[in-house]
Amino acid sequence: MDIHLSEVEARVLGALIEKEITTPDYYPLSLNALVNACNQKNNRDPVMNLGEKAVRQALDALQSQRLAGHASGAESRVTKYEHRVQEVFNFTRGETAILCVLLLRGPQTPGELRARTERMFTFEHLDDVQATLQRLVERDVPLVAVLQRQPGTKESRYMHLLSGHMNTPTESKTVFRDEEHGRMAQFEEEFGKLRVELDEVKRQLEELRKLFE
Repeated sequence: MDIHLSEVEARVLGALIEKEITTPDYYPLSLNALVNACNQKNNRDPVMNLGEKAVRQALDALQSQRLAGHASGAESRVTKYEHRVQEVFNFTRGETAILCVLLLRGPQTPGELRARTERMFTFEHLDDVQATLQRLVERDVPLVAVLQRQPGTKESRYMHLLSGHMNTPTESKTVFRDEEHGRMAQFEEEFGKLRVELDEVKRQLEELRKLFE
């Protein structure tokens, strides 16, 4: 399925996903509530000022891609809208939370994602975030890509690919593997240093023991 969302469409989809999880009593959303959700000043980057027309057009585009549409069975005189991400992608709850934050806030580091998904899903460890990101990177049609690490930063950022590919899937997977190999090489180097230091301590203890024999 070829998906290419505009910035507004990504915001609308992210807002629908977020509100389903964080305020289920008020979901599905009316057009007015969805506009307000898109224009929130917190948990959004960038902050937008969308009107009803722009949001309605985005909904039409999302509906054509089977990602959102009119809520079925909603008991209300006001038309309400829902996302259909689960039907299309069959995500885990963690995958849904991560994609939602990437849609609403742009590229994020694993640490940022762990903190900012907490309202939607609790990742016990940073490794759990990494594993979830890897699954999204390695899907048959990748939904997340690893960005090149910026100078002076410890963590790489990840971006969603529903608005297009900045890297090819192969490049994304290669960057992810290179990061894993880099961490393993660093671990092996540190372990080697500890072995050398331990051997030196053993040698010194042996010399002391001989002195008191």
